[in-house]
Amino acid sequence: MKNLYILLFSLVLVACGNSEKNTETAEEIHVDSNEIDITKQQFKGENMAFGLLKEQDFPETVKANGMIDVPPHNKSSVTSFIGGYVTKTPLLIGDRVKKGQMLVTLENPEFVEIQQNYLEISEQLNYLKSEFTRQKTLYDENITSQKNFLKAESTYKSNLAQYNGVRKKLQMMNINPTSVEQGNITSTINLYAPIAGSITKVNVSNGTYVSPSDIVMEIVDTDHIHLELSVFEKDILKIKKDQDIIFTIPEASDSVYKAEVHLVGTTIDESNRRVKIHGHIENDQTQFIVGMFTEANIIIKNEKRMALPKEAIINVENDFYVLVLKNETETEFQLEKVKINKGIETETFVEVLNLDTLKNKQILTKGTYMLLNEGGGGHGH
Repeated sequence: MKNLYILLFSLVLVACGNSEKNTETAEEIHVDSNEIDITKQQFKGENMAFGLLKEQDFPETVKANGMIDVPPHNKSSVTSFIGGYVTKTPLLIGDRVKKGQMLVTLENPEFVEIQQNYLEISEQLNYLKSEFTRQKTLYDENITSQKNFLKAESTYKSNLAQYNGVRKKLQMMNINPTSVEQGNITSTINLYAPIAGSITKVNVSNGTYVSPSDIVMEIVDTDHIHLELSVFEKDILKIKKDQDIIFTIPEASDSVYKAEVHLVGTTIDESNRRVKIHGHIENDQTQFIVGMFTEANIIIKNEKRMALPKEAIINVENDFYVLVLKNETETEFQLEKVKINKGIETETFVEVLNLDTLKNKQILTKGTYMLLNEGGGGHGH
């Protein structure tokens, strides 16, 4: 009986060992299998798709970086050429303004003095002009001396120059000289928007004293934003006008935008050995904010190569494969795993070098990620 128990126990151990061995063999067969069957129902449910090797553009690019900017004439710093205290500043950063819109009101007793001076010069000018005319008539008739005539002429022209100078100063202060001549004297002046755009800086508040050198506000017109890029000296001879630019705003979006080279700089910045590139953004996409940092690739050459989408490529222990349609039944697709040799890559495509192996073959180009999971939803042979 004891021998019988020993025999039975041995048989159990052998059976268990065979079961584990069979399981391991089945798993190895699945992992190493070159064929996978997928039901057509699963193919449709997982939005899988077949495709062929196709020619794709593989661009050669030069890397650049820079920022979103606007042309110099689309930026304006608002200043006053004469000092004063701010009494009204109704605008905030981000406000849109039209050209000629009132921005800030300044007040200063000096404004009154300038207008008084203008009135005095204006009144004196009328008398000096009359005296000059009289002396000229007398001189022409040989009634007065040349000395008296020249003195009257000199005094009149000197006063006229002062009159024109103060008048121009009033106009620069946005004060109407004609209104002043009518006795309307004001202690305030207004600063107006020199361009249309958005307020990007406000450096004053009510009661602030503004000196002639102070920047009161800054206005930027974003209707014509562009790329201001820089490239290294070694790459500059590759850059030409009208080349395409692909760029991103890494801190704000994953989207890819398009532009083209409009101007290429002709001098090198000695501090960093870079050259400026000016690019026009496609369709003037005005959602950008001036000052955004950009990373760009300037396309200097395009080559056509046979390629597949990256999604079609399966990486197995540093070897690369695709799944090719081997056979089709009423209910299933039979796929065969085929090794490929990769060439260069873009963000979306991979060049295939062994073209003869895949020529005119139906290749699974969408949904391969489902087959990378254990079991893959299909079954191996």
